[in-house]
Amino acid sequence: MLNIYNTAARQKQPFQPLKENQVGLYVCGMTVYDFCHVGHARVSVVFDMVVRYLRYLDYSVHYVRNITDVDDKIINRAKENDETWQALTERFITAMHEDEAKLGVMRPDEEPRATDYMAEMIDMIEGLMEKGAAYQGETGDIYFAVKACPHYGAFMQQDVEQLRVGARVDLVEAKLDPLDFVLWKLAKPGEPSWESPWGEGRPGWHIECSAMSLHCLGKQFDLHGGGIDLCFPHHQNEIAQSDTYNDTQTVNGWMHVGHVQVNQEKMSKSLGNFFTLREVLKQYPAEVIRYFMLASHYRSPVNYAEDHLESAKQALTRFYLALRDVEAKAPDELLDGDFDRRFHEAMGDDFNTPEVMAVLFDLTRKINTLHQEGEAAKASQHAGLLKHLAGILGFLQDDPSTFLRADIDDQDEAQAIEALVKVRDEARENKDWSQADAIRDTLLAKGIVLEDNDQGTRWRKGDSGCDPQC
Repeated sequence: MLNIYNTAARQKQPFQPLKENQVGLYVCGMTVYDFCHVGHARVSVVFDMVVRYLRYLDYSVHYVRNITDVDDKIINRAKENDETWQALTERFITAMHEDEAKLGVMRPDEEPRATDYMAEMIDMIEGLMEKGAAYQGETGDIYFAVKACPHYGAFMQQDVEQLRVGARVDLVEAKLDPLDFVLWKLAKPGEPSWESPWGEGRPGWHIECSAMSLHCLGKQFDLHGGGIDLCFPHHQNEIAQSDTYNDTQTVNGWMHVGHVQVNQEKMSKSLGNFFTLREVLKQYPAEVIRYFMLASHYRSPVNYAEDHLESAKQALTRFYLALRDVEAKAPDELLDGDFDRRFHEAMGDDFNTPEVMAVLFDLTRKINTLHQEGEAAKASQHAGLLKHLAGILGFLQDDPSTFLRADIDDQDEAQAIEALVKVRDEARENKDWSQADAIRDTLLAKGIVLEDNDQGTRWRKGDSGCDPQC
């Protein structure tokens, strides 16, 4: 049984797709005016994990994640850069795809861009106007009439009158109600615009996702996701306009990913406390970042800090050290199924990845014990199981030696290390322990850990000054 926490219901619920073995999933994607930061990456990695697991369970998943490629931020950034908004968005869409590929994030089945769905948005707005749920204000902009949606505010369990009092601060005279929100705004001089029955303009943010999800997934679909910051007003407004237009509950379940925080504040471009994924990828292997994203439960906030990334790196190092020492083979059907059972129980409990990691660590300890006890065949099968289970989450698929030497990008540096290791091996053969120890200490100071065994000496990248047994 797969149970998923539904934000709208405030509880975990058994997952029952609207159509047997088929899942429609829509996720709010990037507004492409800059590089992805770590917070964006967490949303991408989490829903990549969700899709991977649903497909592992043999669901046919139709995964849609939109791109907002026109809005005020994009227009203003393009002006600052003295480039067209089209050139800006294309550049950052390409960068987003490159960054996600490094993280092992699969491309969605559909990735609709707002600018390709203007006709669908206009049709939806006209439909809402025909229902009396939208109107044209004195300025010519089109607004959704919140009073047309009886359950407005229920999604976030908010009192509408209290919301209305708070909204009066920003009251736009053209609105009939301070909570009404824009569906179509007339263009200002020099802004990108599209023809509509109400004049040249462009859509409001909220109508984009309603129109694109309707076109790609239909009037009803199973799951809608995004960052927790989108709950209000974006997702509340989506619900209002979609349910009103479709005359039904459009979304069956809502999933929201917790913030990535810096010093207990949400990481965001508006606060200026963000780290782009590109910056972090220069410091850490992509798999470390992916592990960091999945080591905490997706609904919980996670604090971005270098020591947390270092902990993620050490955890992956433990996994890869176990896999390096044995040959991973497909597990036998008679293999103890406890690890497999615990893995799927944790994933079935609202994708409880912290518990999944605990299972994988227990499995790693089992591999090491079997290896030390000379149970090579059993160790190999358990290693195969480790790779298989971790692969469902999208990691531990690298060659162990590649990961353990990941920080050594320079071929000349790697060859220099190999040469020193060879000199040290010769010193050990000649019982010149002082030279052997001196080379070992020199390499250790550079973060290179040496491991001696019956077959010779192996080396890997570790922490500078770290004891090889740590």
